[in-house]
Amino acid sequence: MHRRDYYGRLKRRQAVDRVLREGLTGIRVIRSFNRVDYEKRRFNEANLDLTNTAVKVNRMMASLMPLMMQILNFASIAIIWFGGLRINNGHMQVGDLMAFLQYAMQIMFALMMASMMFVMIPRASASAVRINEVLNIAPQIKDPEKAENVDNKKGYVEFQNVTFSYPGAEQPALSYISFSAKPGEVTAIIGGTGSGKSTLINLIPRFYDIDSGSILIDGVDIRSLSQKHLRDKIGLVPQKALLFSGSIADNIRFGKEKAADDEVRRAADIAQATDFIENLKDGFESVISQGGTNVSGGQKQRLSIARALVKRSEIYVFDDSFSALDFKTDAKLRQALKEETVNATVLIVAQRVSTIMDADRIIVLHEGKVAGIGRHHELLKSCQVYKEIVSSQLTEEEIV
Repeated sequence: MHRRDYYGRLKRRQAVDRVLREGLTGIRVIRSFNRVDYEKRRFNEANLDLTNTAVKVNRMMASLMPLMMQILNFASIAIIWFGGLRINNGHMQVGDLMAFLQYAMQIMFALMMASMMFVMIPRASASAVRINEVLNIAPQIKDPEKAENVDNKKGYVEFQNVTFSYPGAEQPALSYISFSAKPGEVTAIIGGTGSGKSTLINLIPRFYDIDSGSILIDGVDIRSLSQKHLRDKIGLVPQKALLFSGSIADNIRFGKEKAADDEVRRAADIAQATDFIENLKDGFESVISQGGTNVSGGQKQRLSIARALVKRSEIYVFDDSFSALDFKTDAKLRQALKEETVNATVLIVAQRVSTIMDADRIIVLHEGKVAGIGRHHELLKSCQVYKEIVSSQLTEEEIV
């Protein structure tokens, strides 16, 4: 079978897998919009395409073995026929004929095995190409040859004229960003959708390298630090709260592998997660399913926050990590965080103005640029973008 045929079959199988995966993960959306019949047609089209290709390929494979056996048997008949004639004429002995027949059979079986190898080679070759595409990817984020260490563990973060663009983007996602975040202070980042909030946060643990400018931690450029040393200093709560299969305690200990039971409980207390954990049958040993599908969005966020807090980092980064919490839990969690992170640098990305009103410093982003920096009441007077965000969420009485 030609390699191109196998590639075609592989692509069709991927199409079926993709349609099936979308149908399973989006089952509620499909049902809510009454698109079940449409999804059935979509799956049938992809599946029929794969079926036709598979039938064609398997038909070729199925005919190969009988064909080879037929050639083998006809060859045996021909050898015996012509060998019998030579024996009858006294030109050959019976033993010579049997030896010749055995040699011919060995050669024919070797050719059959070779033909099977030629069938397997395109499959292995196509698979090897896909595997090598992954293995040959060179990491763009590399540690320096001589990494520095930050001895003064304070957590001072500073952006100096930082510009960053995603690969292939026409315009920078962030342009000339400059600010500082000090230990013991809460620095909040707010802005409209697509303003670059999460992008800015992802630059701190060096998930991406910036185009120009510099990001400093305790006066040292993060590109001069090893990735392990840099990320050991940061407790990150990502925008999408992801949990792993295992117990609740195991998920919290993901932030600190050797955390004691009292450290795990303390982190859960601060994250306001203890109440719902203790209501579960097995408490901290309750099992979390893959992806955390057996807990709610707010519970996942609280466990993600506890996972970061148990690490006891110098820098805490919360990327819109309070969006699924009710206002009461949000307020209690922020108060507990304030007491726990009194000596740490805290950066919070939020959509709710109520979450960041009390921050020591609020950075307003608009279209990838800093529209204003200051406290809540200062920005209400000086920053039109911030004023519009506040007006859209709070009443005049709440603003005052």
